[in-house]
Amino acid sequence: MENGKLRINMYSSADKVAGQGVGSAYEEQVALVRQADDLFDVEVNRPDRDADIQHFHTIDPIFFLRMRNKKPLNVAYCHFLPDTVMDGSLKVPKPLRKMVADYIIHFYNAADHLIVVNPSFIPELEKYGIPRSKIRYIPNYVSREVFHPLGEETRHAARKQYGIDPEAFVVLGAGQVQTRKGVKDFVETAKRLPHLTFVWAGGFSFGKMTDGYEELKAIMDNPPANVVFTGIVPREKMAELYNMTDVLFVPSYNELFPMTILEAANLHVPMVIRDLDLYKEILQGHYMKGDSVDEFTDLLHTLSSNPKVYEQYQDESRKISQYYSAEHVLTMWKAFYVEAWKYKDRFRT
Repeated sequence: MENGKLRINMYSSADKVAGQGVGSAYEEQVALVRQADDLFDVEVNRPDRDADIQHFHTIDPIFFLRMRNKKPLNVAYCHFLPDTVMDGSLKVPKPLRKMVADYIIHFYNAADHLIVVNPSFIPELEKYGIPRSKIRYIPNYVSREVFHPLGEETRHAARKQYGIDPEAFVVLGAGQVQTRKGVKDFVETAKRLPHLTFVWAGGFSFGKMTDGYEELKAIMDNPPANVVFTGIVPREKMAELYNMTDVLFVPSYNELFPMTILEAANLHVPMVIRDLDLYKEILQGHYMKGDSVDEFTDLLHTLSSNPKVYEQYQDESRKISQYYSAEHVLTMWKAFYVEAWKYKDRFRT
């Protein structure tokens, strides 16, 4: 500790791969914690600097080695479980699956504290043998300074860029194009609602390693007439896409806490989301839910044709944005870092 401040060194390689939520979460968390400059001095990827706390945002082997240094407090993020990575995200050869799974759990166990962004993952981590006492829930956060309404001019300009009618009802999906994101259900739903426009913002961040690459590439190369695939969109441009959007559609089969939900909520965009248990606590019912193409079709039809229902779910998204405010989440980070540092020796014994 120097000048009464905790020195925190953030480590991440997430920004090396475009179009993935882990990178967005990392950027937002670092920017948020830097606001507490009365308590913390924050460095990024500076192994040459001594730190009181090392916070690892990605599971790089070099970071695993740095956690051998027990002088600082070591904190790691849990953005996924082994099953998340190997079932629907990346193609991992069967002979390597156990090795990859073991590495992920060893990395998490090596940390003094493990941060999850969704409390539903806590019991799953316990099943892997990680003590409940080292797991802490702190949600993701998205800046309202970046993601907020930009006005009709931006809305029309964004639509013009992608060849979309200014009066169209636009349904947005966002994220890496991969099996677990529900891209096939997104497209099948679009086929049943040809009078609506569907836009998927994202691409193959990991190229041919992506699970389902060949099938999904064929869909992207020949989409239905009312479906637009934008490819990977720089995060600073995503605000423009949310501004041209009427509904966010999240048909993912497996998630932790998609950043796109918080980004869209800041613009009060109604949401249609797959009915997954993990959303129940973090979103508290402030969304429309479905579990099949039939249900998604009905929900999107209702939102596009019933102004009263549409306004109701705009208000529900507003509630999500209010709960995950900068003030709320930053208070959680302040309390965690200070308390974890204060009691780090007791914890390690």
